[in-house]
Amino acid sequence: MNDTTHIFFGLKGDPFGKQICADDLWVEPSRADAITRLVDTALGRSHALVLGDPGTGKNCLVRAMSARLPATDYRVASIAHVTVGPRDFLRQVSLALGLPPHGTAAAVFEAIQRSIRTTWAEHRIHPVLVLDEVHLMPDRTLSHLHVLTNFDLDSNPLLSLILVGLPELQDRLKLGVHRSLLTRIRTSVQVSPTTLADTAAYVSRRLELVGSRSDIFVSDGMTMLHELAAGVPRVVDTLAWRAMQIAAQREERVISRATVRRAWQDTPLA
Repeated sequence: MNDTTHIFFGLKGDPFGKQICADDLWVEPSRADAITRLVDTALGRSHALVLGDPGTGKNCLVRAMSARLPATDYRVASIAHVTVGPRDFLRQVSLALGLPPHGTAAAVFEAIQRSIRTTWAEHRIHPVLVLDEVHLMPDRTLSHLHVLTNFDLDSNPLLSLILVGLPELQDRLKLGVHRSLLTRIRTSVQVSPTTLADTAAYVSRRLELVGSRSDIFVSDGMTMLHELAAGVPRVVDTLAWRAMQIAAQREERVISRATVRRAWQDTPLA
C-alpha cells in the first residue's frame, strides 16, 4: 500500500485489496439471495453453476458460501487450473482432496471415489469441489465431470460441484456432449454488475473497514467511478485506489469527478 495515501486519509489498511475476511465481504441484497441459493444447493448435496463477466464478484459469492457451510459437515476444496486433460485434472482433484496424485487415470479415479465414500461413511463429511474458470476447460475434460459425481448408479450424492465461469459456459453446457452434466446441475446463479447505489455502498463499506470516518468520494465522483467501472467491483477497486492516490498527491480530502477521470487515464482500461 502507498504509505503517503495511507497516512493522508488516515487509513489502517488497504481499502481495496484482495485480502479481506469472508465475514467482511460486502453483499448487496441480490447477491445475498444468490449466496443463500448456493448454500442451500451445497446443503442439499447438489451442483451449482456460477456465471458472470470478469471482475463481477463470482469468487466472492463462492467464498461467502463456503464461510456459511458447517465446517464439521462440509469440506470445500477448489481447483483453479482446469485447462488440462482428464488425467491431469483427476490428479488436481486428488491434490485438492489431500490424496497422492499417482498412478494411472483409472487408479486415481478409483482412489478419489474410495476416499469420498470413506469420508462420508466414517465422518459424514460431504466434499464440495469448486472449479474456477470452467469456460476454459477442454471439452474432453468437461465431458468427464458427471462421471466424477456418479456414485451407486447415480443414486448417492456424495460430491457437489460448484462450476464457476464466464457466461458462455452455459452455451457450452447445452451442447449434446455436455448435457449429461447440465441436467445434473440444480442451481444457476448469474452475477451481474452493481447498480450505482450498490457501488456507493460497496466503496463505503471497504473504506469503513480500514478506518475511514468520512465520505471520501463526493456524489459526482462516485457517479463517475461507477460509470467508468461499469459496475464491475474489480475495476471499482483499481480505479478508486488510483483516484485516492492522485487526491493524496494533490492534498485533496475529497475525490471529485475530475479526479476519477484523471485516475481512469492511468489504468490499462482507459
